[in-house]
Amino acid sequence: MMEASKFEISDYLDSKEMIAEYLNTVLEEGNHSDMITALGHVAKAIGMTKIAEETGLSRPSLYKALSDKSKPQFATIMKVLKAVGGQLTIKPTTT
Repeated sequence: MMEASKFEISDYLDSKEMIAEYLNTVLEEGNHSDMITALGHVAKAIGMTKIAEETGLSRPSLYKALSDKSKPQFATIMKVLKAVGGQLTIKPTTT
């Protein structure tokens, strides 16, 4: 019997465009917890060691900050966003 491999979104985040599309989708459709998890997927795709070096955080701190149920400081989120090549943009809502 063939065993199915576990789906890893980080395996598909292989370009800046794909990463931006993924994060924007999560930002629009998810909640704060979903966004933290998504940043963790992106950091894993790029490489936790590289992200840790660019943010000045240790790898264990980075894993902890981007894990389920964590509540990282906004400064940490901003550092990770910058390290993964992203930025926040505010636009008016259309209601």
